[in-house]
Amino acid sequence: MLLLAADTSGKHGSIALARCGTEADCSLIEVVPLDGGTFSAQLVPQIAALLAKHGLSKMEIGAFAVVSGPGSFTGLRIGLAAIKALAEVFSKPIAAVSLLEAIAVASGQRGKVMAALDAGRGDVYAGEYFVEGTEAQLERERLLTRSELMQTAVGYVVTADRSLAQAARDASLQVKEIELPGSDAIARLGWRKILAGKTLSPAELDANYIRRSSELFSKGSS
Repeated sequence: MLLLAADTSGKHGSIALARCGTEADCSLIEVVPLDGGTFSAQLVPQIAALLAKHGLSKMEIGAFAVVSGPGSFTGLRIGLAAIKALAEVFSKPIAAVSLLEAIAVASGQRGKVMAALDAGRGDVYAGEYFVEGTEAQLERERLLTRSELMQTAVGYVVTADRSLAQAARDASLQVKEIELPGSDAIARLGWRKILAGKTLSPAELDANYIRRSSELFSKGSS
């Protein structure tokens, strides 16, 4: 099955095209970077160009995977709108992937993991997961101050943000600093969700912005 994955959650984004089979992995065809600030102008043309480059058509796409958050309000809205539209037109399933889940899995750690992303203004997007191999079971995702993160972190703190990693080290926490997962990682995580039947319709797909509250924002990321 041909799978298209997209990530427009940050300053920069990417799309990935992969060929997936019955096994819980995919063969990557290509990843195309997207420049930040121009997602609305780039996304659909880049998808068309990527398919054309490999002699494929939109009709051949069997499923979609997309980062549903957390991240930029505008970036997420653009990416989700494009995937919703394509999935609606071609009646294909969508796997929504939390970027925090992708970070937790990419860490390679097992057991309790706190995936963290800088949210600006001294805040942090934090996701508590229990990781076993390539599976991450969500416990909760929430918005914390940096101080709250340092006080409540459990297990390894995993982040792609250098300053956040250093702050965690200064607080004597166990830290693993990684590269931010790209849309190739989103494709693989999305495919495992699709195989497990964890898919959404276009109407069900929504952004996970993570607000400051006690509410668990697990929709689309379990």
